Amino acid sequence: MKKLLAGSALAVIAMSGAAAAQEGTSACLITKTETNPFFVKMREGAEAKAAELGITLNAYAGREDGDHESQVQAIETCIANGASGILIAASDTAAIVDSVQAARDAGLLVIALDTPLNPIDAADATFATDNFQAGLLIGQWAAATLGDATADAKIAFLDLDVSQPTVDVLRDQGFMQGFGIDTKDAAVIGDEDDPRIVGHDVTQGNEEGGRRAMENLLATNPDINVVYTINEPSAAGAYQALQAIGRESDVLIVSVDGGCPGVQNVQDGVIGATSQQYPLQMAALGVEAIAQFAADGTLPEPTEGKDFYDTGVALVTGAPVDGVESISVEEGLELCWG
Repeated sequence: MKKLLAGSALAVIAMSGAAAAQEGTSACLITKTETNPFFVKMREGAEAKAAELGITLNAYAGREDGDHESQVQAIETCIANGASGILIAASDTAAIVDSVQAARDAGLLVIALDTPLNPIDAADATFATDNFQAGLLIGQWAAATLGDATADAKIAFLDLDVSQPTVDVLRDQGFMQGFGIDTKDAAVIGDEDDPRIVGHDVTQGNEEGGRRAMENLLATNPDINVVYTINEPSAAGAYQALQAIGRESDVLIVSVDGGCPGVQNVQDGVIGATSQQYPLQMAALGVEAIAQFAADGTLPEPTEGKDFYDTGVALVTGAPVDGVESISVEEGLELCWG
């Protein structure tokens, strides 16, 4: 089993297919962390498909969200080990582009998972949730739920990272458009001038970050009544901060992910609505694409009308509204992950 180069900061998980479908075929999966349930499920999907197809899968994960240096090391390892392809969920969508190009120059197929690179064509293909649509759905739902009170909303934005990775921007700006906020430059977070925006803070996509960011924004304006969150762990942290001051019942929290704990939080009233994505399918399709590329050089095609392959998104809520398509919490629990 091939291992990570000595001295690397990455966590490594190595997995082998049951029987080699093609001599020497191997793939790499590089995720942001190994603890976030989304990436755990992504790894499980890749592992299962690799076993089914009989290829070797080496999986790497950074210490924390934002650790792109470790991802660069992993790419270099995959090149050195002669992998056929790389699936990567980028922590910094621009910082790894040179390394991705080096992998492509070496003959590897590189597929971005979940988070498009910047520019998107820096990878051979992108398999992802339509993250703008995910944000749009929760923005539309929040606006419809508030009704006339939308005009006087006080909104906190709990984003991911100061580097503004593509997934961060797409979800944030999608929510704004759905809610009826002029995004100005839709490629940038924070240039808007809508007075309903209390502010933005970053969470690193975890519960503690969500709690801290919520506390910071409440200190700016204690009248916040809508909270957009980048993902469900940060939403759980935001709820804790609101609960500590007795505001948990009068603030609307929306999120993205669709993990089982997050959907359960929708059922329990912690989160009003969440956009569910499907990481297991995302990774499995990626492994299939690498196997096909190794066999005959076929490159994956994007979804018609888009510049990436759309792996699907659905709004999950217990309080559906007219004009915004959604699925029930019960359906979300059947489809959830983690």
